[in-house]
Amino acid sequence: MRVLMITSEASPYAQTGGLGEVLSALPAALVESGISVDVLMPKYRGITPEKFDIEKTNTRIEVDLNAKKVSADLWVLNHARGARYLFVECDEYFDREYLYGTPESDYEDNSERFVFLSRAAIEMALQSGTKYDVFHSHDWQSSLSPVYLRTLYAGETRLQESAAVITIHNLGYQGIFWHLDMPLVGVGWEFFTPKHMEFHGKLNFLKSGIVFADEVNTVSPGYKNEILTPEFGFGLEGILQEKGDHLTGIINGVDYKVWNPGTDSRIAATYGPHDPSGKTACKRELQRIGRLPEKTGVPLLAMVSRLSNQKGIDILADTIHSLMKRSVQLFLLGTGERRYEAAFRELADTYTDNIAVAFSYDDNLAHKIFAGSDMLLVPSRYEPCGLTQLYALKYGTVPIVRMTGGLIDTVEECDVEGDSGTGFRFRDPEPSSLEKAILKALAVYEENPDAWRRLMLRGMQRDFSWQRSAKEYIRLYERAIQNRSAFGKFMK
Repeated sequence: MRVLMITSEASPYAQTGGLGEVLSALPAALVESGISVDVLMPKYRGITPEKFDIEKTNTRIEVDLNAKKVSADLWVLNHARGARYLFVECDEYFDREYLYGTPESDYEDNSERFVFLSRAAIEMALQSGTKYDVFHSHDWQSSLSPVYLRTLYAGETRLQESAAVITIHNLGYQGIFWHLDMPLVGVGWEFFTPKHMEFHGKLNFLKSGIVFADEVNTVSPGYKNEILTPEFGFGLEGILQEKGDHLTGIINGVDYKVWNPGTDSRIAATYGPHDPSGKTACKRELQRIGRLPEKTGVPLLAMVSRLSNQKGIDILADTIHSLMKRSVQLFLLGTGERRYEAAFRELADTYTDNIAVAFSYDDNLAHKIFAGSDMLLVPSRYEPCGLTQLYALKYGTVPIVRMTGGLIDTVEECDVEGDSGTGFRFRDPEPSSLEKAILKALAVYEENPDAWRRLMLRGMQRDFSWQRSAKEYIRLYERAIQNRSAFGKFMK
């Protein structure tokens, strides 16, 4: 089986969040399972031959965008842990400081940029002569590829046996643009209907991909169930309900070659479930980095997150003054909305011995935080899967999470008497609910160290490897290939 993944980011080449990590680890796991995987993405400004071992190919891509001819060169990086990465070089669209927009606003031509990416994926396959069994799109930026397979390129014999899969990493971002971008997309106005691509008078990229794909999946069973409801469906719950059995949820995995305290070279001391003593040195190092008092007995809480309303950063902010009445420390790492940065900067200035903040996307520091903290806070209002709680479990850092999406699927409530569970959960997106869960965790940490140690070890022994998830993706691809002929008849 040969698969082309189409994405707007992949680590380490370009990344703003969890999508980039998935597009690094999932292809490698699929290759280990015997699947041939190519990953196509933009060649952004920072992706250079000096930084990465990429080479320019002889393939040149040409796309007509509403009477405008756009050309691009194709670069390749072979054998990235078995997968092949392809980079579309079009400086007009991708030679920019940021991926999607400045800190103030999105780029005004994002519609054109990602129409081009979706078309370029199909053209690359045709012009290079590569036959793919599955075109796998990730999020709205590449979600028009299924549309093109079933419309503009429906007559291409080299594509007629190809299936289309789309993965929703976050339904809150859909790629919604004004209706007059339809000519730019290049398909007929007959598809600008509520049944296909129209969404409240606008053009919706993600909806379009969902409608035209053979199979749709999202990144956890819990989130799959949530997006079928008005509360979490962002207006697409009806379209998703219509997919029926062709909508599934597959939990994201962890790349344990990168996230493993037993082999992690970025932390002060390695450790594992058989001997977790090295975590003490990691905690001291983190306290030094944050200029916090080096007291190993003081519980150190952490949050590694985008600073946004979705992530519940305001819920945490509203618990701080009450929480600071206890002997606890907090280390916050993330970037996002300036109002939240300002709020936590002020809190750190107020509680200098208790709160440390770092407003950046710092992968090295993230490793040190997961290794050095005692508890990880994930108070998200919604969370398709979440990766930080999975990293925390492996590093013996107990997660405290809101019961939503993939957090439900991956963190089990601690039961001291039953000697079970891996973390602490709360239901309501309210400061009082989060604080109650934190206090419950602190009680176990401070009053029952033996139970806390067993809680840590249970989390460290859980398996959320990509190898497990890759098997489910292979079954998803097989279903998509089986459904391809039925879908083609339906569209005709």
